[in-house]
Amino acid sequence: MTYENQLALWLERAGEDPDLTAELREVQHDEKAVSDRFYRHLAFGTGGLRGVLGAGTNRMNLYTVRRATQGLADYLNATDLPKSVAIAHDSRVKGDLFAREAARVLAANGITAHLYPRLEPTPALSWAVRYLHCGAGICVTASHNPAQYNGYKVYGADGCQITPEAAEKVLAAMEKTDCFDGVKLADYDAAAAEGKIQIIPDECLDAFVDAVLALRPGNDVSRLKLVYTPLNGSGLECVKKLLAKMGVTELTVVPSQEAPDGRFPTCPYPNPEIREAMEEGLRLCGEVKPDLLIGTDPDCDRMGAAVPDGRGGYRLITGNEMGVLLLDYLCRTRIARSTMPPNPVAVTTIVSTDMATPVAQSYGVELRRTLTGFKYIGEQIGLLEEEGHAERYLFGFEESYGYLSGAHVRDKDAVNAVMLACECAAWYAGQGMTLLDAMNALYEKFGFYRNGLLSRAFEGQDGMAAMDALMKSLRTAPPAEIGGWKVSGTTDYLNDGTGLIPSDVLEFRLEDAGKVIVRPSGTEPKLKLYLSVRGSGEEDAAARLERLSKGAEALL
Repeated sequence: MTYENQLALWLERAGEDPDLTAELREVQHDEKAVSDRFYRHLAFGTGGLRGVLGAGTNRMNLYTVRRATQGLADYLNATDLPKSVAIAHDSRVKGDLFAREAARVLAANGITAHLYPRLEPTPALSWAVRYLHCGAGICVTASHNPAQYNGYKVYGADGCQITPEAAEKVLAAMEKTDCFDGVKLADYDAAAAEGKIQIIPDECLDAFVDAVLALRPGNDVSRLKLVYTPLNGSGLECVKKLLAKMGVTELTVVPSQEAPDGRFPTCPYPNPEIREAMEEGLRLCGEVKPDLLIGTDPDCDRMGAAVPDGRGGYRLITGNEMGVLLLDYLCRTRIARSTMPPNPVAVTTIVSTDMATPVAQSYGVELRRTLTGFKYIGEQIGLLEEEGHAERYLFGFEESYGYLSGAHVRDKDAVNAVMLACECAAWYAGQGMTLLDAMNALYEKFGFYRNGLLSRAFEGQDGMAAMDALMKSLRTAPPAEIGGWKVSGTTDYLNDGTGLIPSDVLEFRLEDAGKVIVRPSGTEPKLKLYLSVRGSGEEDAAARLERLSKGAEALL
């Protein structure tokens, strides 16, 4: 079917959402705009769907959500998994609509849909899947992407994002499904009356918060002064409940970012990894003078933080730094309290800081590295559980601000991370130190590691083709040097038998203890370059990273 025919079909059939037909009429004479909306179906993988809101097969809308849910329903009904699915959504535009439509499709296919009554974090969805003994879960979110995005994450019965094998089966079912005529759809009210759509009770969410609380190392936080921003997302309810139970009394929430708002009016890119998203909180810190600033992204699975810099301002802590700080804090606290399990295991990813290795070794902790994506960290928890040793799991983190210290969920959990960061900051405050002081002490002990990230966007059909071509070129003709350092070794995670699932990732190791890892993003149309160096001191490490960044830019 030509793009023009698809346009005509959608203009005729997509009237349930008038925003879609209005958009199509506006662009119908723009050939490039039409082709971008229809040149493919929005990609479905282990992360589910993620894309720009709008009309067409390559956009997030109620029809693409229905089609994906029909594929999930067909997959579930072909297995012996429980015929029930938990559903959550965050504050993104049309998130409540997409969650409701997913529930209607599931109900029509004989699958019970358990729907949170209001927006809730992604980790609360992972929890609900296991708590309610569901066969799968859906979280409607685009995580930290800009406001024009929404998404659709699919979870397995174990609370992890679905495996590549399961994703392929869901996709195969989707490919047989027409978004207009191939989707079964129940009346919402009738399905609710029949019990095919059920509202998740508050006891489930309370049990989630209590499960997080049960993971406390146990240090006092009553004197901690905290500023928190949910970045207009879903974290406020759970985080406030948790902090109250922990005994935090001096809490200030950033007013402009407190209410859920999928337009994200103060930070169009609601990602606590970047300074712009945290600026409102940082300004408030100038007035409140807290011990700690914490921000969670819209679906509350990522946490960013800032701490006093000793000069009257606040310094953002990177994801790698927070991962190392929390790993060290958990190890030293659990050893001090005699709660460290035998043969403890920590997990991180191939693109996260190499500093985690010596820190883990110093405490006798086995460090495992996985592919990028927290589902692979969750997978390691599952493997330990299958071995009958779930207690060995201590902590997992990834450089992109994701952390988890327990097996209560199988995805990164910013509610859990808030608890750990608060305890860690309060404990060091008792030693007369800030988290920045603590990080500097770790650098002095283990080495001055620095990490950087470069990325290049590849928008639209032409962009995706260009990104594929660039990866092919780097794979067939790898660079001999980067930044003036000789490339001493290369690992192709797609072809080299690394013991991990084959993945479109290239690693270039440099002769002077640095490396560059190149991978297409699994959630955005971007190519990412992860840079890693180690220096003899702070200035040397910074200079090495700058030099490597300039050299790596040439690869793009």
